[in-house]
Amino acid sequence: MSIEIIPAIDIIDGKCVRLSQGDYERKTIYNEDPLEVAKMFEAYGLQRLHLVDLDGAKAHHIVNHKVLERIALHTTLTIDFGGGLKSDKDVETAFEAGADMITGGSVAVKSPGVLHKWIETYGSERIILGADASDRKIAVSGWTEDSGLELFTFILNWQNKGIDKVISTDISRDGMLTGPAIEMYKEILRRIPGIYLIASGGVGSVQDILDLEKIGVPAVIIGKAIYEGKISLEEIGKINTVNLL
Repeated sequence: MSIEIIPAIDIIDGKCVRLSQGDYERKTIYNEDPLEVAKMFEAYGLQRLHLVDLDGAKAHHIVNHKVLERIALHTTLTIDFGGGLKSDKDVETAFEAGADMITGGSVAVKSPGVLHKWIETYGSERIILGADASDRKIAVSGWTEDSGLELFTFILNWQNKGIDKVISTDISRDGMLTGPAIEMYKEILRRIPGIYLIASGGVGSVQDILDLEKIGVPAVIIGKAIYEGKISLEEIGKINTVNLL
C-alpha cells in the first residue's frame, strides 16, 4: 500500500474533539489533552498530523497556537495546521509555534491575494489548499457559507498559481463514517493531473482506505474512525510498515 495516512486532531477549548458535518452543536470530546493523542499516533509509527483549530475557524484568527506549540515541541510529527488563518500574523504565529505546513481554505476564496503572497513567501511546499465542498461547491467560514465557486475550477486555478497539495472534504460525509467521496476524488484526479490530493471525510474502515488507494489518491486524513474504534492504530501501523518497505 502506498497511500499516506494522516491522523487528524480537531481542537475546541484546547481539547481534542470531532464534529459531525462541521456542526459545532454536534461535538464529541475525545480527549482533554491533544498532546497525549499526538504521542499515541507517533507511538504507532505515524509521521504526519493534521491539526485543526476549530475555535480559530469560528473566530477568524488563530486561537489554539499553544496546543500546536506543545505538540511540535514534544513529538517529531510533521504538522499541517489550519483553522482561522486569515492574516500574515496568523501564519507567522503558526510557523513560529512549530507548524511545518499550513492549510488555507476560506482565505483562498475571500483574500486570494493573501494566500498567493504566502505561497511566494514560504514556498508552495509549505502551503496546502483547503477545498471543502458541498454539492461540489466550495464552502467557507467553518463550512457555514457557500461561496458558489465550483470545486474543480477552484483547485485548478490555485494549481496554476503554484499550489501542488490540496485537502478536499465532501462536507456531507465528514464525521459520518459512511465512506469517502470516491467519485468526487476520481474526478479531481482526472481533471487536475499532478495535484497531490489529500482525501478527507467519511472514512470508516480499512476498506475505505484501500478504495482510495485503488483510484490513485496519494493521501488520506482519518479522524473519527480512529476515535470511534472503527480503524485501529494497530491496523494503521501495519499499513505504514508496508508503506516503508
